Amino acid sequence: MTGTDRAGTGVDRAGTDPVEPVTADSGGNGDVSPRGDVTLLIADDDAVTRSGLRLLLGAQPGITVVGEAADGVEAVEQARLLRPDVVLMDVRMPRRNGIEATRQLLAESSELTGTPRVVVITTFENDGYVTAALSAGASGFVLKRRPVPQIAEAVRVVAAGEAILFPTALRRMVAARPLDSAEALPRAALTDREEEVLRSMATGLSNPEIARSLTVSLETVKTHVGNVLTKLGAQNRTHAVVIAYESGLVVPGFAE
Repeated sequence: MTGTDRAGTGVDRAGTDPVEPVTADSGGNGDVSPRGDVTLLIADDDAVTRSGLRLLLGAQPGITVVGEAADGVEAVEQARLLRPDVVLMDVRMPRRNGIEATRQLLAESSELTGTPRVVVITTFENDGYVTAALSAGASGFVLKRRPVPQIAEAVRVVAAGEAILFPTALRRMVAARPLDSAEALPRAALTDREEEVLRSMATGLSNPEIARSLTVSLETVKTHVGNVLTKLGAQNRTHAVVIAYESGLVVPGFAE
């Protein structure tokens, strides 16, 4: 596991859920603009939304918008060409939706081409497409109604090699539309300590917070998290939490 943990920073969801940026399991492509900004590709089928996001996010410190895409096919093509650090991906798009585009982008990534981070942007937090995109490897999601500076912060967090997680919203999404990974956990044969770490991840705790709660070292927690991701076959930390809810290891109301 690599990356630096940051607890208690990020974007606030409307209501009570904070974004919890946490250590992710793989690095970004390291491709930044000449100014050292995070490079961003915006994929949305609505031209007005796309233009607005480009204008507003491009004015935020530390972000350079390098391109746009009107559907999932264009998103993959533009990501290959431009190699952005982050793709801000709408999920409901023509030709190829954001789920399939995310899956293809991550499948094609390599040490040579780099791995773009995907942040799903959606109108409704209980959209079943979002849960599917998280399982496909997206690092997190943000709501379109959030203030632009908060969306920008989510982009920066993900570009830094971290994930953004909304525990309460994720519980609601998984409960509403379970996916196909419910059997992944029983097959994984996690140790008792690894299950304990996964439960802590599901509540949105960062690695340092898990280390404090379990009274172990940060390096020990990182090792356990890495083992959990490997055994579950999870794309990233968020995907592992989805599996935890789908499998029943963590149930709605846990730690509330």
